[in-house]
Amino acid sequence: MIAREEIANVLKGYNKKEIRIATICSHTALQIFHGARQEGIKTIGICLKDHKKIYDAFPYGRPDEYILVDSYSELPEDELIKKNAIAIPHGSFVEYYGKKNIESTRLPMFGNRMSLTWEGSRDKLYEWMKDSGLKVPKVFTPETIDRPCIVKTSGAKGGHGYMIVSSPEEFKKKIKTTDYHIQEYISGVRVYPHFFFSPLSKTGYTMKRGSLEMMSIDRRIESTIHESYRSTIAGIELKPSFTVMGNEGLVIRESLIKKVLEAGEGVIESSYRLFGGLTGPFCVEMICTDELEFYTFEISARIVAGTNLYPTGSPYTSYSYNEPTSTGRRIAIEIKNAAKADRLGEVIY
Repeated sequence: MIAREEIANVLKGYNKKEIRIATICSHTALQIFHGARQEGIKTIGICLKDHKKIYDAFPYGRPDEYILVDSYSELPEDELIKKNAIAIPHGSFVEYYGKKNIESTRLPMFGNRMSLTWEGSRDKLYEWMKDSGLKVPKVFTPETIDRPCIVKTSGAKGGHGYMIVSSPEEFKKKIKTTDYHIQEYISGVRVYPHFFFSPLSKTGYTMKRGSLEMMSIDRRIESTIHESYRSTIAGIELKPSFTVMGNEGLVIRESLIKKVLEAGEGVIESSYRLFGGLTGPFCVEMICTDELEFYTFEISARIVAGTNLYPTGSPYTSYSYNEPTSTGRRIAIEIKNAAKADRLGEVIY
């Protein structure tokens, strides 16, 4: 992992009045570019040549400047640094650019890139969730499966390749990869609260080192499993799949907000104990049972696609801001405030 000091040295050469926000044209890029534009920050889109037309179709969501590439695995690091660029990692960024590049690039990134390493390792992620004080589904090895379990692969793949198994024999029959994680399948409503943690802010849900904001909540629409009840009624045999196809908005009972904020607080406090802190947007991926208990099965340590539902703000940001504010815009606000206060090193690594 590249040292923080090396990134700090790169930032010393930046013109703080000409900082630009850059990201790969995928996932939450429209929202990120739109939010930066609202804050008067110029943007750079790293874009595949045949995707430029897609982003040009949205005048207020496209970047101010494109850098066209043949592959997202090789970003033009030096060119971006010359342009005073700060990269915003999102799900596609993590998946396509890759763990090794994220850990070694000199390109400054918003947030703590160590959190992406912890997110990307199933063992580290489970340790993080347990250390956060969260209720988590029981973890199994193939030999100990004695109930319905969900088998997940590593990385930000949007649920692709996940499977349900109920026995060691079924596991052997269905699972062909050696890169997996087995969790007890918990029945309930999937709830994806989107948070933003700022070490600079003093408003919101106050904590030891800064402030936690609940930006919005979504549910995910997952390929065949989302509509499985219709197939059951029709008498159709279904092979369930969990690839995320889209998102829908959600507001929870107000009495449950306390539990959700406390979960976010636990994640942040644990991140400081384990790897130096999590800054910026993140999502605690939860299941709410019929007893209104929350189980956490993932932490996404960056902006998630469910925030795309709220480019002009959510029911929750309406109570925090005096104007429409998306997570993309909140990122731009944090970078702008950090630059003005000469504290970029606290929110960028």
